[in-house]
Order: sequence, then C-alpha cells, then structure tokens
Amino acid sequence: MLRTSIIKSVSSKRLLSTSARLMAGETGSGFSRPAGDKAGDAFTRRERANEEMYIRQEEKQKLLAIRAKLAEQRKHIDELDKHIEDLTKDHGGEQH
Repeated sequence: MLRTSIIKSVSSKRLLSTSARLMAGETGSGFSRPAGDKAGDAFTRRERANEEMYIRQEEKQKLLAIRAKLAEQRKHIDELDKHIEDLTKDHGGEQH
C-alpha cells in the first residue's frame, strides 16, 4: 500500500514537471499557434519588422562605406595613370 502511494506521488510529479516544460515558451513566439511564427501577434510582427529595418540600415551604411572606399581607390588609380603618362611623355613615350 505504501509502495503504490509512493509510486503514484512520484509519477504525478513527473507529469507535472514535463507538462510545465512543454507549456513554457517565449511570449508571442507563436509556439502554440498552428501556423507557428507566421501567425504571430502584432508585437512579434512589429519586432520582426524593426529588426529587418535595422539590418537594412546597417547594410546600407556598409554599402556606402564600400562605395566611398572604391571612389578613393579609383581616384588613386587615376592619379597613378596620370603620373605614368607624364613620365612616359618626358622620356619619349613607350618603347616596344
């Protein structure tokens, strides 16, 4: 009798602890919804939109920095080309 009551109390605690774990989730995560994350609430959609906007802004800043660096390198290459042309004009041009 004591043995069966101990087994029942242990097994009921196990079920309670596993069910609590299954029910746990992030607020607004869409875990309990049939469509998952696609059917998120307004907070989830707004949060996702803000993250995507932040990522786009960061990528735009990186692209602008790359374009500026490319413009500097083109300017430097043009200066080197002009310098080479000036040197070859002074020495009679290229000799092949």
